[in-house]
Amino acid sequence: MQNAPKAAVVIVAAGRGERAGKADGPKQYRPIGGRPVVAHTLEAFLAHPRIGRIVVAIHPDDQELFAAAATGFDSSRILAIPGGSTRQDSTRLALLALREDAPEMVLIHDGVRPFVDAALIDRTIEAIDVRQGALPSMQVAETLKRMDGEGNVSETVPRAGLYAAQTPQGFPYLPILAAHEKAFELGKHDFTDDAAVAEWAKIPVRIVTGSPDNVKLTWARDMVLADQRFATRPAFPDVRTGNGYDVHSFEEGDHVVLCGVQIPHTKKLSGHSDADVALHALTDALLATCGEGDIGTHFPPSDPQWKGAASSIFLEHAASIVRSHGGRIANVDITLICEAPRIGPHRETMTARIADIVGVSATRISVKATTNEKLGFVGREEGIAAIATASVVYPGEIPE
Repeated sequence: MQNAPKAAVVIVAAGRGERAGKADGPKQYRPIGGRPVVAHTLEAFLAHPRIGRIVVAIHPDDQELFAAAATGFDSSRILAIPGGSTRQDSTRLALLALREDAPEMVLIHDGVRPFVDAALIDRTIEAIDVRQGALPSMQVAETLKRMDGEGNVSETVPRAGLYAAQTPQGFPYLPILAAHEKAFELGKHDFTDDAAVAEWAKIPVRIVTGSPDNVKLTWARDMVLADQRFATRPAFPDVRTGNGYDVHSFEEGDHVVLCGVQIPHTKKLSGHSDADVALHALTDALLATCGEGDIGTHFPPSDPQWKGAASSIFLEHAASIVRSHGGRIANVDITLICEAPRIGPHRETMTARIADIVGVSATRISVKATTNEKLGFVGREEGIAAIATASVVYPGEIPE
């Protein structure tokens, strides 16, 4: 699964949503569960391991609204483009925005379906191949009636084989783009969803099981019910923990740098930078909370520009990456393992220095030390080791 191709996503969010009432603005930006509808939609896809880039078609007047809704998400994966006058044209424009680096497959989703879940995304992706699209649907359960011109029932429609379409609808990218382009060139603008465009273009579409929770928010009452659903839903906050470990040996010198603080000593730590084992370990711990590799990924020891560099540079960079993902650092804990120098007299200064670098209160930082009871390389005073743990809270909840 790790090496499986990622699907791009088109989210259509350029409508005005007037059926849900005009007074409160476009429904995709109205709050449910304390956040805009489209923020919940974005989060569902960004959290899925099979999803790559996301293009969102928005109304030209909604740039500020969308920017606010997307705050805290990885902006490198999201592209907002001006949509068209119809849903069909917005989809076409968003598909075109993916053309330069064309994906193998694309999912097309309504921005006002915020309850799409990972299992539904999986089912849709698995049903797509180079010739075939996928349509999540629910079998129609109600009896269907057709009305005549005077408002009377004219017939009962057999419901056998009838399904209610949902999104995300998935397709091989190049065929669905070509179908949309051909429909545009021929002036055919009356398709109600992308599966209809695919049918017209003779692209087979396979039905997969939808989800009863994957509702489209259309009317004002839908917004109220969606908000209530979040209010009664148990919260699973997205709290992540990362850890880091580093060790450096001693060499000739007259001081060590630990937690960004210079401490007089009979030796110094050997390393390409200032060899601050504590900040190196904490840098790795923070990067681990958002899957961004380790210190060597961002600052290769083979690069001469980092020779003698202050390790605060590395930690500041890691903290900024955490913030770019919307993370808030809740707590950091560092344990220094050494026989000497003594850490106690410098603990307060170290704590204040780390607080300044990562931008959190000193009350959320713990710096402590232990010896190795004269055992091993640390016990022989050949070097210093450090273990760091970081807890970071990210937006949203843990995916189901």
